[in-house]
Amino acid sequence: MLGRNGLAWAAGTQHELKDGPVKAEGDGKAPAGIFKLGPAFGYDPHPLQPTKFPYRQATATDFWVSDSNSPQYNQWVTLQEGVDPHTQWKSFENMKRPDHLYSLGMVVQYNTDPVLKDGGSAIFLHIWRAPGSPTAGCTAMDEQNLITLLRWLDPADDPLLIQLPSSELEKLKSEALKASQ
Repeated sequence: MLGRNGLAWAAGTQHELKDGPVKAEGDGKAPAGIFKLGPAFGYDPHPLQPTKFPYRQATATDFWVSDSNSPQYNQWVTLQEGVDPHTQWKSFENMKRPDHLYSLGMVVQYNTDPVLKDGGSAIFLHIWRAPGSPTAGCTAMDEQNLITLLRWLDPADDPLLIQLPSSELEKLKSEALKASQ
C-alpha cells in the first residue's frame, strides 16, 4: 500500500522528474522514483528475523523530524530521557509507535542527500495497518511479506526501491528492451 493520495515525483534526486505532482511535506503521497534503502529498524533490541542490513532499535526516545525548519529535518534523532519532543520540533514521527506499524521496517533514503526543505520526510517500508489501508506517504505491506523482503535484501547488492506509476514502468521496460536489441 502507498500514500493515501497516491504518488508524487521525488524532488532532488539524480533521476529526471516526469510531468505530474512533486512530493512535498505532508501531502499524503508516496515518493515516485528510485531510492536506496536502509537501515532496518524495529521495536525489539535485535531483529526477530535475520536481516543483512544494519538494524536500529526504535525506542520511546527516538523520533524522525518532520519539522522542515529544523536543522534535523528528515533525520532520526534520539533525545535524552525526559526531553519533550514538542519543545524541540513542530512536527515529528514517533519511531516507537503505540501500534505495530513500525515494529519492523526499513528506512527509504528519500530526500536525504541533499535534504530539501518541505521535500518530504519519514519515508519507510513498514507493516500495514490493515489490508488495503493506505499510508501517510510510506510503502506498507503485510508483516510476513516485509519479513521475507528483509531476509532477502543484501546491502552488498545495493538494492533499490523503484516506485513508479505503472505507465512510467512500462515506458522504462520498453526503453530497456529497445536498448538491448
